Parts: sequence; structure tokens; C-alpha cells
Amino acid sequence: MKKIKVNLRPIVKNINLPTVLKTAIMPGDSEESLFIATQVGKIFYISKGAINTFLDIRSQIIELGTSNGGYDERGLIGLAFHPAFYYNGLFYIHYSLAGTQGPGALSKSFKPNPCDSQTLNLQWTNRDTQYDHIDTVEEWVWQPNGQPTKRRTLLNLRRPFFNHNGVNSLNFSPETGKLVLTTGDGGLGYDPFNLSQNNIEICGKIIEIDVTKNTSVNNPPVVTRFDELPISIQETLTVMAKGVRNIPGISFQRFHNQYIKYVGNVGQDLVESIFSFVNYRPIPVTQLVQSYLKSQPEKEKLINFGWRGWEGDFPTSLIADCSNSSTLNDITTAYYNDAVKTSTQRLLPLVCYFHKDSRPDKLSGSALTGVQPYMGNRIPDLTGSVVFTDFAQNEESEPPVRGVLAYTRPTRSCKLNDFSIIETDYNFGSESSYYVCLGTNMNQTRLYLGVYGSSKVTDLNKGTIFEILP
Repeated sequence: MKKIKVNLRPIVKNINLPTVLKTAIMPGDSEESLFIATQVGKIFYISKGAINTFLDIRSQIIELGTSNGGYDERGLIGLAFHPAFYYNGLFYIHYSLAGTQGPGALSKSFKPNPCDSQTLNLQWTNRDTQYDHIDTVEEWVWQPNGQPTKRRTLLNLRRPFFNHNGVNSLNFSPETGKLVLTTGDGGLGYDPFNLSQNNIEICGKIIEIDVTKNTSVNNPPVVTRFDELPISIQETLTVMAKGVRNIPGISFQRFHNQYIKYVGNVGQDLVESIFSFVNYRPIPVTQLVQSYLKSQPEKEKLINFGWRGWEGDFPTSLIADCSNSSTLNDITTAYYNDAVKTSTQRLLPLVCYFHKDSRPDKLSGSALTGVQPYMGNRIPDLTGSVVFTDFAQNEESEPPVRGVLAYTRPTRSCKLNDFSIIETDYNFGSESSYYVCLGTNMNQTRLYLGVYGSSKVTDLNKGTIFEILP
């Protein structure tokens, strides 16, 4: 593939860890503003060269970084603007609620053992007490006086572990007009309860929310499964896909009279994957619940990314060092039966790239953090491409750590797409630069990159937002 080099132009410096970058036209304005959501709970927007506060809910965010050495995947992780935001001021946020810290669904770390059936068939029990935190999805309105006000809560979700909650988790579909919520499998690693493949579980799904419907439920119950929701809320939801591990949102690329959907599925230890699809049949949650209550298998099939049996195009693996060689690995299939069961049901990925790759023109990644189509002409070599970011290349290498920008071109072949690193000209010096999020403007003709100088949310004010330029 063609080698491409771009410039990174700093727009904002010294902000807290950014999670979402997108644009919208503020009510009363004539041009788009860039919105920056930060994990700690503050949203900024840049208008006419000035940075302003859009929303500050820091007091409502769970205390971050108290364990795991300051690393955290909770916080403010989703922001979306209603397609008619300019007229109605409606926007939506997804965040982890303050005061909801729990002990977690398991008391110790987890790794499946193919020789121990107990580790292959764990159940999430005592959910009312054995959970990590509660996430909420809310509808807000921007008032004429410039003060945002919460209108209603759409969902309250109990999450088993601190990680894999999704990021950039709210996006409106230009195809259906519905709000799309992308949720990870609940976390820890290896999806210990196989929530992502269970149709009744909310974890590990891509869910459409019809925000035009009034549920008449002001304070939804805290739930983990679809059947725990009131009927009026069930009726607003349809499920697009399952088999999600962790996900940096969904993006849409117009192609003639259709939309190509792109989804990144963050890998376990082996590979990162990007999927694409055009046609899908969303299943109403009411239908999924009825099938579950009647113990009937669902006749209609969801888009399935294959996790936990599959990690991209490969069976999920346990990777260990070989005892007689420091350069070789012992790789074992983690969930053989799961891999067989989903082998004919899963969607094949568009692109896979490895955590370890010695090829000189490829990257050794760690976690997908953004997938966006680029439809502009300012960088002509990228026009029509799918651009993606990885958190840190060779993350275990000596600091400073560097994130990665790369691209692929959609094809109609049935084989994995090739991809190429996009070189950048910016000098980060001795500072690490984790690529934490990727965004576009409304018509996907401009690209924005969020970079953080640390992997820890507790290291404050280390963020820079760049525009990607030729």
C-alpha cells in the first residue's frame, strides 16, 4: 500500500484524557464546533478559535484510577448529538455514576483453562452485590440561556468489571435516525461469563435506541439483562450485533444509497480487528426476551463478531512463553467449543493486525481506539479510506511509548484487507504519546486525533487534540 505522511496540528493542549471527538452546529451558530469529551466528566467545545465549557458533570463521575495503578476505562465515555441538535438542543451522554463502586463480579483475576470445565462455564451470580459499577445513558438539552439540563435517563446498566465499557459509545445512525449504544463484554479479560454471545445479556452488544418514543419511566431500574427492563423501555430497543469484546464506537460511510458500518473490536492478546457490514436485521428486544422466556432459540441471527470463541480471524488463544526458548510462544485455543459453535455464524473481519508483528511495514499494536472513514480531499491519498488508531505500538517497549495511525481501503474481496501505517511529522520529544481517540467532522472531511501523555487517567492535563492535515 502507498506510504502516506501527514502533519499533526495542535488545536488544544493540557486537557484531561479525551474520550470522544466530534463536531456539531450549536443552536444559533452558522458553523460546526469541535466537541471534546474528557474521561473525568467535562466536555469542551471550540468555536471561532475559543475553547468553552459545554458540560461539567465531574461531580457525577465515579472516582477514577483508585486501582489498577491509575489506569481506568470508566468515566464519561459517550457523547452524541441528536440529528436535529441545531433545532432541539438534544444530546446524549454515557458515563459511570459516582457512588456506585462495587467489589467486582469475581474476587480474583481470570484466565480460562481448557482442561478445567469450571473455568469454561462460569456464571455471574449475586449480581445485585457482585458488580463493579453502574453506567448510565442520559438525554440532555442545551437551553437557550446556554445552560444544559438533564431531561431523562434512558438506561442504567450494572457492569461486572471496571473495563470494557466501550468508548465513543454513543453515535446516531444516519440510516435509521436511532441512537446506537456500543457496549463491551463487561471486562476483566476472556469474557469469563460469555456475556457477549448470550442474547439476553446487555454486555457485548450493539444496541439501537429509538429516542422518539416516550417510555414514561423517569428512573429506569439498574439492570444487566434485557428481560429486567420494563416493557416500555424494551419497546424502544433493537439489537444490531453481538460478539463484542470492547469497542471504540461505530462509524458510518455513505456509499451510493447505502451506509457501510465500521466497528473495531479490541483484541485479547493476539490481534485487533475491524469489521464492516452494510445489511443487517436488528432484532427487537421484546422478541429476544420472548424467545428467552420460552426457552426457544432465536430464529433470526444477529451480526456476530465471534468473541469470545474468536479473536478477529483467529480462535481466541492463550499465549505463554515456551520453556525451552525465549523467542517462541506456546499458543493454545482457549475456548474450542465456543470457536466451533460460532465458526459459521460469525462475520469475517475486514482487517486484522497483530500485537506482535516483525514485518517492517506493519505495526505491533495493543488496542484499537478509533475507526473512522475519511471522505475529504485535503489528503487525497486517504480519500475513501478507513483510518484507525492504536493506543500504543509495542506497549511493553521502553518509554517513550507511541500510538499509531494507520489506514486501509475497503474492498469487495473475501480475504483480509491490507493496511499501512500513516507516518506523522510531529515531535513528541521524551513524552509518551498514547493515541486515545479519533474523530471526524459531520461530513467526514476532517480528522481529529486525541493524544495523551500517560496511560493513567490520574495523570492530569496531559492531553492534546490535533487536526490531521496533509
